[in-house]
Amino acid sequence: MPKSLISISDFTKEEMLHILDVAAEFEKNKSQTFLQGKVVACLFFEPSTRTRLSFETAANRLGARVIGFSDVANTSVSKGETLKDTIKMVSNYVDLIVMRHPLEGAARYASEVASVPVINAGDGANQHPTQTMLDLYTIKQTQGKLENMEVNMVGDLKYGRTVHSLIQALSYFSPKFVFTAPKELMMPQEYKNFLAERKIPFTETADLMEHINTADILYMTRVQQERFTDPIEYENVKNCYKLSADMLTGCKKNMRILHPLPRVGEIAQDVDETPFAYYFRQAGNGMYVRMAIISYLLGYR
Repeated sequence: MPKSLISISDFTKEEMLHILDVAAEFEKNKSQTFLQGKVVACLFFEPSTRTRLSFETAANRLGARVIGFSDVANTSVSKGETLKDTIKMVSNYVDLIVMRHPLEGAARYASEVASVPVINAGDGANQHPTQTMLDLYTIKQTQGKLENMEVNMVGDLKYGRTVHSLIQALSYFSPKFVFTAPKELMMPQEYKNFLAERKIPFTETADLMEHINTADILYMTRVQQERFTDPIEYENVKNCYKLSADMLTGCKKNMRILHPLPRVGEIAQDVDETPFAYYFRQAGNGMYVRMAIISYLLGYR
């Protein structure tokens, strides 16, 4: 079975560091052609802007061609075709599949039936490993290291697949976590157990200001309406945090604000003009990291 990237745990610490090194080389030289003749399928069963476009751009910059869809309404899925049949059929045409799907576990299932590598571009509230890799790249870019960071994760920690993956990846680098969320959106117990087993310290709070001045990384997330089955529950928490520039006066100089985007109301526009804002540069890093991951899974090491 070909190597896929479904969960961040599919990569060892050494593989993650290798990907970051290769991504840095791609940042210096964006245009490559060594995947000429390869075909990459981007199958997006759920809406996406940054992830889909950065994957497509990454494949194009490597010389590969891209096929796929971003709207299942125009595919045989709308006629009732199963995920298994879709993946087996597409595997006949391509060298690698990138897939986003609303159901947790869908990407792992796809990797088990595909004859080519599969990259999970997000499966429900579960995992988003390529976002995690670009987050690691950005943390290293802004801090000069990955070790001994205090990372304050804010907002939707219950359904936020980006924070779930990032916790696992950073566990190799002696981090300290602060989880800032209302009780309805707290970090799931399984991830707290994961940290406790590894003796990684974490603190929980509902107050954004409580730990803001000690953070190296402030990782903001939006409250994801599409993950809620109860609209009343969403209404109760949708505006739980709003970061504004006047809240940053006591922050560490090296602190940087990250966000997987899109934002809705959790970061005010005036934060964009501060030296702490790094989320747009973070999004741009996705292309280099995804170039490195595609290359690695296709055997270019």
